[in-house]
Amino acid sequence: MRTVEEVFKESIGVKERVLADTELLDKSRAAAEAMIATYRNGGRVLFCGNGGSAADAQHFAAELSGHFLIERPPLAAEALHGNPSHVTAVANDYDYASVFARALEGSAKAGDVLVAISTSGNAESIVRAAQVAREKGVTVVGMTGATGGRLAQYCDVLLNVPSTDTGRIQESHVAFLHAISEHVEYALFGNQ
Repeated sequence: MRTVEEVFKESIGVKERVLADTELLDKSRAAAEAMIATYRNGGRVLFCGNGGSAADAQHFAAELSGHFLIERPPLAAEALHGNPSHVTAVANDYDYASVFARALEGSAKAGDVLVAISTSGNAESIVRAAQVAREKGVTVVGMTGATGGRLAQYCDVLLNVPSTDTGRIQESHVAFLHAISEHVEYALFGNQ
């Protein structure tokens, strides 16, 4: 068992590796710019994840649809697991791996953005969602761990945190979602 101090040191170490990776930082700005372009063109940003990544998806959607740091109009952002009737019906009638893909088939439009979150990059429901998104002309931003997993091949922008530890990956995902939310918010509404 690791001590609290060890966990904090590991978390700081992962974030230091992120800061040292200029390519990864550039990709985070590219993810924000994709969202900004989508919003300027009347599109939406959609999110999907399982478990803790579902919580991060919902958190990210809330920062955009509510507000993050400045008072401003809401942005169209939705976590795809937010309709339990859809999730349970599709999981029951088809399979769980189809829940996000089916939601995207029904509502995503070319020019939207999908933020697909999976620490391993191998969650079948997330990979299938990214496949459908690409087919529909939706920009895919992946948030994963070090390798990117199978999800990497379907991403236009991949934010692959340099770690294989689920907790450390998720902590960095939250830092990315806050940084991107702030970038989007100020780019669209900073002069109000």
